[in-house]
Amino acid sequence: MAKLSELELKVFIDAVTHYFSHLTQEPAEIRSSYLADLELPQFDYTGMITLTGQFSGYVYFSAPRLLVRELLIRLKEPDSCDDNLLDAVGEVANTISGNARKYFGNRLDISVPVMLRSVEGKIKPSIQARPFAILLRWQRYEAVVVVALEPNG
Repeated sequence: MAKLSELELKVFIDAVTHYFSHLTQEPAEIRSSYLADLELPQFDYTGMITLTGQFSGYVYFSAPRLLVRELLIRLKEPDSCDDNLLDAVGEVANTISGNARKYFGNRLDISVPVMLRSVEGKIKPSIQARPFAILLRWQRYEAVVVVALEPNG
């Protein structure tokens, strides 16, 4: 991650706070951000986007079931079945990545989201650079956005 600038990392932090502020009128509080070790933070539901182009890696949003259920309620979706919870974390990851793409432009291509339940296994870093973890709180719930990017070439 060291090859990304502080401004480039801030793009992802701003995307997180903007998502919650815009869609729920209640901003997420960034609790901390740090270079993660091999054990990446992960909650009940995770939406992950693979990034390619000038950079390789991924971005994921992971949150506990209660946060995602509350998010669905705020978005006026009363059905909190597993499929809707997974769709919601995929949409958050997609929106955060899409906002980042506005900054990086055609230097960054984003995939469709892949959604996982925590029981499906821990996410392991797929690149050499250490991932950047952004811990947040929305209402009373903790969640995380992990950015793992390294420049190509």
